[in-house]
Amino acid sequence: MTDNRPEPRSEDDRPRVERGGLWGLFFGVAGLFLPPYGGVLSAFGLVQGIQARRAARRNSSEAPMALASVAVGVAGIVVSVAMIAVSVVFNEQLIQYRDCSARAHTVSTQKACEEEWISGTELPSWVTGA
Repeated sequence: MTDNRPEPRSEDDRPRVERGGLWGLFFGVAGLFLPPYGGVLSAFGLVQGIQARRAARRNSSEAPMALASVAVGVAGIVVSVAMIAVSVVFNEQLIQYRDCSARAHTVSTQKACEEEWISGTELPSWVTGA
């Protein structure tokens, strides 16, 4: 029988690349594409990116994609907060639009629902794209 136990790592054998930034970027992008869970996933991405940068600085190594993870995480949190704000401010109009769209069976009735949504929110035309 041979002794195949790995040797403990010395100070010089530390990992040279911190991989947490890549995971953080994955969570941040997933947060942008999965709106119901976007805020939570983006927050995970942000925290993971920050931790990867700190670990890389502490170990004098690199943390590729950690800064991108932080940026995408912040963007995902901003988008999630904006979506929540819109759904709170325009709750009544959203309910009316949802009900109207459920009853719309043709393109013209769907366009009428969209026009009702735009007039109901009273947003400027540059916001709604009309």
